[in-house]
Amino acid sequence: MSELSVAHGALQSYIDKWLAVQPAQRMALVFVDPAKYPGHIALAALEQELLSAAYGIREPHVAVGKLNWWAEELSGAAASGGRHPLTQVLFDDERAHAIPAERWLAPVLAAMAQLEEGTAADFPAQLAAAAPLHCALATLETAWWYGVATAAERAGQVAALGHLLHGLRRLEDDAERDRLPLPMASLARYGLARHALRRRSAARDEAIRAQLADLQSTWREAARLPGPLSVFRALESREAERLMRRARAAGDPLAVLQQGGQGGFGATFAAWRAAQRWRSTASG
Repeated sequence: MSELSVAHGALQSYIDKWLAVQPAQRMALVFVDPAKYPGHIALAALEQELLSAAYGIREPHVAVGKLNWWAEELSGAAASGGRHPLTQVLFDDERAHAIPAERWLAPVLAAMAQLEEGTAADFPAQLAAAAPLHCALATLETAWWYGVATAAERAGQVAALGHLLHGLRRLEDDAERDRLPLPMASLARYGLARHALRRRSAARDEAIRAQLADLQSTWREAARLPGPLSVFRALESREAERLMRRARAAGDPLAVLQQGGQGGFGATFAAWRAAQRWRSTASG
């Protein structure tokens, strides 16, 4: 990732954390030049920081403290230029100042509101619970890439679905958390207790396939919603849809999910096409 250091060396650790979660985005960086578009990469890394605070910290009071810090940081960044390396890069760009202050705060407030939510009753409730945070992030992202008046419905739905897929990939790791990656209706239908999520069984395989079916059908519906996707979101969506198809057809669907995407030429070509669509829609 030496090319990123050319743009902003101080960002490196945050960019690395983002790429650790979404390694396929290395291909997108070929077409979204970090030296020319440092704010686009910084915004993706900021999103990962907020998601890590919302979902990656097991103690709610610790997560609240971190999110409060981000609320203060983003509230004052337009005037001060920011203290955090990500904020400094973002608010050095005129795009940041064109976006209303409430859009910068919306993801942080949504993250706080959902910290202590438990396992959802069913798939629609699960998606509805994920929507406020991920739609707020997608709205901010869409405004940055395409302008504040651009519709973000499709991006928001894809972002929420991507979160649910990521949670399913972490099923074994998160089996003891209050918020499980499978909804209560699915656990009841397949007779799965919490401890049974840690080991493979026919019931667990079927529950995962059912969740993948719900994700796939809703993903297809999302394509009909208004609004463009950023290059990063488009590549994430493409890789996710391919991964879901492979996992649903596999004997051990969770093992395939945990392996992640295959990348390769197809992903590179998809990133190129997404970048072409972006450039034809927005001035960048």
